Amino acid sequence: MIVVTGATGNVGRALVERLVAAGRPVRALTRDPQRAGLPDGAEVVRFQPDDLGAAFTGASRLFLYAQAAGGRPDALLAAARAAGVRHVVLLSSAIVAEGADTTHPIYVMHATVEEQIRDSGLAWTFLRPGAFATNSLQWAPQIRSGNTVRGVYADARSAPVHEDDIAAVAERALLDGGHEGAVHRITGPEAVTNAGQIAAIGRALGRELVFEELPPDQAGPELFPHVPPHTLQGLLKTFRASVGSTPEITDTVERITGTPARTFAQWAEDHKADFQA
Repeated sequence: MIVVTGATGNVGRALVERLVAAGRPVRALTRDPQRAGLPDGAEVVRFQPDDLGAAFTGASRLFLYAQAAGGRPDALLAAARAAGVRHVVLLSSAIVAEGADTTHPIYVMHATVEEQIRDSGLAWTFLRPGAFATNSLQWAPQIRSGNTVRGVYADARSAPVHEDDIAAVAERALLDGGHEGAVHRITGPEAVTNAGQIAAIGRALGRELVFEELPPDQAGPELFPHVPPHTLQGLLKTFRASVGSTPEITDTVERITGTPARTFAQWAEDHKADFQA
């Protein structure tokens, strides 16, 4: 049995679908099983941070989404180990790297969970993806209502990674031997600017979209509705540093799965419906 936390998130959902398709027993943890919409082959269980024992019964492997630990990753890991879980694959972040800003809230969250996993006695694998292609869904409301997208740092560059490519690496880390103690840094195959992402989404939709750059001091909840206020300034700092830079690009997806990482243009084609009214 493989337990998947964050099972209704972008990566968690893709991973559950992959494991079900592979015929593997998977228990998907979610706070609202009735609305999860997960494949019939998955055992969908309500995630209750205060009562974790049943979640891990009979399981040997765990896919952990750092934010799913509910602020108590130590308790979650202890419950998993007591129930017989032997290997945890963590969805961490590429921000955890040598020379990184160790005060950045996203760094602190993921590095703290990594440290607690190392101290847990469990075998571990850390996945450190860079920018998610799904971050561009923040622009979906604007794209549905017009052809001008307002945002910050038009020339900020990243190598956005398809959520299913992250899930594919997670699947192999969970099912294949040899990933224990490994850190896998995961990116898309090419550098794309924010403006370039908007243009690619436009091509997928058959429309000409224009990126209108705003000063960063005008960025707020309307532009980043899913970003907690205490992390927004750190995120803007990261965007500013990426203007004109060359982002990290790895071959991790192809090396581990045997299939090349998908481009942002491919991601946009896969997600056309998300940008249509």
